[in-house]
Amino acid sequence: MLRPSRSGPVDETADVALLARLARSGDVRAFETLYRRHTAPMYATALRITGDADLAADIVHDAWVRALERAERFEGRSTFRTWIVGIVLNLVREHRRSERHEGAPTDETQAEWDATSEAAELEIAGVDPIDLEAAIAALPTGFRQVLILHDVEGFTHDEIATMLSIAPGTSKSQLARARQRVREMLAHGVPRRSR
Repeated sequence: MLRPSRSGPVDETADVALLARLARSGDVRAFETLYRRHTAPMYATALRITGDADLAADIVHDAWVRALERAERFEGRSTFRTWIVGIVLNLVREHRRSERHEGAPTDETQAEWDATSEAAELEIAGVDPIDLEAAIAALPTGFRQVLILHDVEGFTHDEIATMLSIAPGTSKSQLARARQRVREMLAHGVPRRSR
């Protein structure tokens, strides 16, 4: 199955085969191919959810380390893309838990996420991208994750359910609520966050 990506179509069957080669023999070329195909989307997802470029880069690095450690345990119940983004999301959750434990601010108080390419499209459509970014950043974590994974990254509700360990119905419900809250915030104004 081919899935369009920002850099062109990705052959998910080929990704699984590359992961199998990597797990079996440590094939460096297989890893390089997977890395080139998936690092930018992984980073974009981490950045949109965390709003922190350095943290997003650290999470992506850690996700690749974890993926390499667990490559031979990949069972093919999902696509490689779903599996690797699931690792990214688990690392984001782990980071948030450690932040709360250390008394650091939660994600609701972090700076808004950066979406420069989307901003240009929104301006053409007549939507203030800063308001939209602030509205999305103000969503509760679960709503924000589902909205970004579905509407921005293009994952299905079944894939999101797998990544977040929730039911597909929960994903659909959270998406509907997230969209409604964003509409309400855009209609009534969103307080701007300082960077």
